[in-house]
Amino acid sequence: MCGFAGFLDLTQATPDRERVVRAMAATLLHRGPDDDGAWVDDGAGVALGFRRLAIIDLSPQGHQPMTSHDGRWVISFNGEIYNHEALRARLGEDIGWRGHSDTEVLLQAVSAWGMERALAEFDGMFAFALWDRQDRVLTLARDRFGEKPLYWTQSGGHLLFGSEIKALRAHPAWTGGIDRDALALYMRLGWITAPHTIHSGVFKLEPGHVMRVSEGQISTQAYWSAAECAAGVENGFTGNAEAAADRLEELLRQSVRLRMQADVPVGVFLSGGIDSSITAALMRQLSSEPVHSFTIGFDQSGLDESPHARAVADHLGTIHTEVRISDAEALAQVPRLPLLYDEPFADAAALPTALLAQVTRKSVTVALSGDGADELFGGYGIYRSIPKDWGRLRGLPGGLKSLGALGARQLAEPAEGLAALAGRFAKRRSHPGHRLRREAERLEVQSLAGLLGLHYSRWRGMPALVPGAREAQSLFSAPTPALKDDALATMVLDACGYLPDDLCVKTDRATMGASLEARLPFLALEIAQFAWSLPTGLKIEGETGKAVLRRVLYRHVPRALVDRPKMGFEVPLRRWLNGQLRDWADDLLSEDRLRRQGFLDTALVAQCWREHRSGAKNWQNEIWHALMFQAWLDSVNP
Repeated sequence: MCGFAGFLDLTQATPDRERVVRAMAATLLHRGPDDDGAWVDDGAGVALGFRRLAIIDLSPQGHQPMTSHDGRWVISFNGEIYNHEALRARLGEDIGWRGHSDTEVLLQAVSAWGMERALAEFDGMFAFALWDRQDRVLTLARDRFGEKPLYWTQSGGHLLFGSEIKALRAHPAWTGGIDRDALALYMRLGWITAPHTIHSGVFKLEPGHVMRVSEGQISTQAYWSAAECAAGVENGFTGNAEAAADRLEELLRQSVRLRMQADVPVGVFLSGGIDSSITAALMRQLSSEPVHSFTIGFDQSGLDESPHARAVADHLGTIHTEVRISDAEALAQVPRLPLLYDEPFADAAALPTALLAQVTRKSVTVALSGDGADELFGGYGIYRSIPKDWGRLRGLPGGLKSLGALGARQLAEPAEGLAALAGRFAKRRSHPGHRLRREAERLEVQSLAGLLGLHYSRWRGMPALVPGAREAQSLFSAPTPALKDDALATMVLDACGYLPDDLCVKTDRATMGASLEARLPFLALEIAQFAWSLPTGLKIEGETGKAVLRRVLYRHVPRALVDRPKMGFEVPLRRWLNGQLRDWADDLLSEDRLRRQGFLDTALVAQCWREHRSGAKNWQNEIWHALMFQAWLDSVNP
């Protein structure tokens, strides 16, 4: 697990290339505190920089940038190829291996098999930059589920790339203005969907994609598609529930075993929920040594999962570390979030995840996490509600939907006016106009993907929040995956959007900010394919999601310890905004500041903040989106 950065001079030369690329890589010290490196070819105008967190092969033989045995290929690589030992055996011992790192295996696989076949063979999380010295071609690639980040931009005659945007900012050609369309997308979702970023002309390489730069020409294509993969296996499993559990347990055990490989200590994030508990249980079975588990607790009932985690840890016999975090300790981390995430990012779980990573890193260098299980095995209620709602909408005549939407919009303004008048004499503030416009949006939606996008959207039913912004193309405006089962289509959409652009971003930045490697066993390709092959009835039984996963877990942990309503990794936002964060929020959301900056609708944001402060209306999520943008803006333009 590491960080890398680099550039390719297209039409302009970067002065003092090695100094610049080392400065770019130095911004990623947190991702790789153990070693650094740089490789420059002045004749080709290319430079690769690297920061290393040593996990496998701690010797100098794992140093990067690394050159292939034949001297043709040079790579900077972030991530892990978990099946590297099997690939090494297939490549043969006559290669004359220098060490036992997965980086060396990756290079030799590309050299022996070519890029397309090598990518198809990798089981791992990765992003890398590969330079072909013979043909002078730069290749950037990213793993299937977007576990590892990769950003790029073409600026001032240079192609810049790296693991985080801050590395690109260190190049003298960086410009990076704010993209209002992406900002509007962020304000709705709380994250920014690939390929967009908050900066104009700066992009995320999408998961499962490869980019080639040859003779100044840039081409990007998918080497793998979740939608196509799911369509190829949909309803392919024909066994019963018990057979499904048997196969899933086998696949999970194999995935966990591979992700426990390391030359450093390995632990597990343990919330006491289904996903982390089965991960911990399998680790305990597979390990010849005690397993270290980690959780944090908050002093607020309803948000604190630490007692559940402790009960599971006691049952499994892990060495359990539980740290209770006070409000003051948690809130001290809030100003650090924009620096961690490089872009506005409003998933409030980023804060406890960052705190958990800091605690965990004191004992281990690698931690397994249960991320991805919900999206693959139907763990969220939306996998029941969204298909039902879409079925009802699809069944309505088009004319009736259009008429209903038109009527809702026409009634919205007078209804809002009457509510504002009544609000002068009432303690609570209602917004019927907003509700009517939200209903109009729902009636106007054209696809299941669009309906899912509405589910994730905040500030709905309101005037345009970002003046001058247009609707950015995203997963939610693209065609819905061509699958027979709407529940499966919703899960696949989440695996293409919410998972890589929110959950993986949250986990990667929080853990790497603490120089900790997070590994996600559920995101093995074979597990995803198996999940997509299962009929929905084996994943969702009535109102219960992850049914097949529960069957596996009950073989290892008494159901009384883990059967409870899903909590999520939440923080007491409302209490904080009304308490210790209030002065901070007042400053960031002052009307003078908002008006001077000109990015957000000053009157709308100020009104919502006034209503929230007074208790007239709970706008905690909408306000948090605005605050995380304002805090980020303050970090880049203090």
